[in-house]
Amino acid sequence: MGELLGYARVSTTDQDAALQIDALKATGCFRVFVDTASGALASRPELEKLLDQLRPGDTLVVWRLDRLGRSIRHLIDQLQVLADRGVGFRSLQETIDTTSSGGRLVFHVFAALAEFERDLIRERTQAGLTAARARGRAGGRPPSLSADQARQARRMYEQQELTVAQIGEVLGVSRTTVYRTLKRGHDQPAGPKPVRRRRVKKVL
Repeated sequence: MGELLGYARVSTTDQDAALQIDALKATGCFRVFVDTASGALASRPELEKLLDQLRPGDTLVVWRLDRLGRSIRHLIDQLQVLADRGVGFRSLQETIDTTSSGGRLVFHVFAALAEFERDLIRERTQAGLTAARARGRAGGRPPSLSADQARQARRMYEQQELTVAQIGEVLGVSRTTVYRTLKRGHDQPAGPKPVRRRRVKKVL
């Protein structure tokens, strides 16, 4: 029987990890690693430390699935790496435990859904590239992305199959606009700049 190691993550806008830590310790985790980072960021030093300490037979425990994965595809990839190392995975909120037969079944369902989503994104991406080349970039580019386009840009970026320039080509915007959208770390388009009103001096 291996050890239970817990992982908690809070964003910069949600600094309190006490709820996650208490739940993980109550489950029996002898140690909990905590990162403070956005879910979209790839750099998670505490998670790297945890992964380095895991041994075959151990189980990685999280409070909720989105604490570990940046996307469904990323989560599935992470769980596959753990499985290859002989490490189990447990999510408390979703009641998923890959050390049980039921948990492994749920994992395979998630993997199938992630592959389906990946195929859809790939098809839409190819169609978008074809349409963009056919347009010849005529008519100029919009200055920013809508909320739906921002979400699409982030999904394509997380799939790591297209460059930022290609994502911009699909969406009809510049590479700089895509970078700016990803850097903002949310799916809301940039708002218009406030208009400064000039003061008119009255002539007496």
